[in-house]
Amino acid sequence: MSLPREVDVCLIGGGVMSATLAALLTQLEPRWSIQIFERLSDVALESSNPWNNAGTGHAALCELNYMPEAPDGTVEASKAVAINEQFQLSRQYWAYLVAGKLVNDPSSFINPTPHMTFVWGQKNVEYLRKRFAVLKKEPLFEGMEYTEEPGVIEHWAPLLMDHRHDGVPVAATRIASGTDIDYSALSRQLFDYVTSKGAKLRTETQVTSLKRLRNGRWRVKLRDTVGNTPRSVDAKFVFVGAGGGALALLQNAGIPEIRGFGGFPVSGEFLRTSDPAIVARHQAKVYGKASIGAPPMSVPHLDTRVVDGEKSLLFGPFAGFTPKFLKQGSWFDLPFSIRWHNIIPMLSVAVTNLSLIRYLLGELTASHAKRLADLRQFMPSAEMDDWEIITAGQRVQVIKKDAKKGGVLQFGTEVVAASDGSIAGLLGASPGASVSVHIMIDLLQKCFPQNFTRWTPKLQKMIPSFGTRLSDSPETAKESLRYTAEVLKLNV
Repeated sequence: MSLPREVDVCLIGGGVMSATLAALLTQLEPRWSIQIFERLSDVALESSNPWNNAGTGHAALCELNYMPEAPDGTVEASKAVAINEQFQLSRQYWAYLVAGKLVNDPSSFINPTPHMTFVWGQKNVEYLRKRFAVLKKEPLFEGMEYTEEPGVIEHWAPLLMDHRHDGVPVAATRIASGTDIDYSALSRQLFDYVTSKGAKLRTETQVTSLKRLRNGRWRVKLRDTVGNTPRSVDAKFVFVGAGGGALALLQNAGIPEIRGFGGFPVSGEFLRTSDPAIVARHQAKVYGKASIGAPPMSVPHLDTRVVDGEKSLLFGPFAGFTPKFLKQGSWFDLPFSIRWHNIIPMLSVAVTNLSLIRYLLGELTASHAKRLADLRQFMPSAEMDDWEIITAGQRVQVIKKDAKKGGVLQFGTEVVAASDGSIAGLLGASPGASVSVHIMIDLLQKCFPQNFTRWTPKLQKMIPSFGTRLSDSPETAKESLRYTAEVLKLNV
């Protein structure tokens, strides 16, 4: 496939972020030329791959790290509500795509899966009770249930209570409107849509450098991974959605906005079973509390997954450390990311997060017996012979400058854009894919302020709550949840 000499938009990376941005731009500016590059043999093989993540529609329905307990014992819901609001933008946009028949049957990428939180021990039970008391008042969390009754928990998720006879207090919340999402299937369908409208997708193509030209455009230098043929294309706008590879490319571009940013890679593994007898007894995503010193992305959970129409269970993740920034990356990714402007933030994070580093190294050397013990905290009847180990995707947490501490480790995502809006990239991880629509709209507003006012009516047509807060209107929130559940076939 020949390359054009110049395009309006160049997207680097074939994951859900690039797919979402391509779809939005195709609808907002159908005349713009779009070129997408992916270094692997197909799209959605890194973080968007269904076996490289838990497929949770992160809406803070079950993830406790969005509502930590304060030192004074209080629990506050603003971050959880904000994450849920962001997820609703994704849900509304996906409903728009389905209603317009721009993507396939929604069950191919999203399925109803209750979200639960399960804790044990009196202190954790008291925390969960407080969390529920706060969230039950929030419109977007309507329908959440709470119990401390073992029999009710057993009814919701039998595997949690089977063979649990230790007498330790337990508690759980459950909300039936949760979802399981296959971001690989969604990404593929979005790429199919945009290429049918004229966008070009080129796989097995490595972006090697980004150079700013005198005319303000970017020269994107490429190399075919098969044949090693050098190529280049000029672009008016570049988005670096290359997951863990984004930091290196933004550093290569030389934009001042990337100065001070670094990356902290976290690897992981999951236990997986497809045994029909086990899978049939668990229909939920059940999150617990993270171990002391564990990063938020390592919160243990026992998840129903639906991939290509087949159900499995995942448990994990078991976190670890590797210097790779991508699952199919290089052992030199971390050392090669060090620059004069980020070495102090990175060293500061290393010094102030020694407990995290010790935790990750300990997880890396965890035995089968330790993994089975962790699994049995959720599923007491578990036997290791029923489960297999699979390698999860790489996550690179953001390190950034901090005036007081020198550097901080940030758990989340961050858009880094040049001041003129000609190039932007995405750093970080969770909640990531779940809030991809919110992140990409934020990027559009930063990079195309001159167009954004004109785009707003179209965005509001695609995403009715855009520019407002569903949480401010219980009736509007209820109607939005009802409509999107109907269109996406999530009624339970």
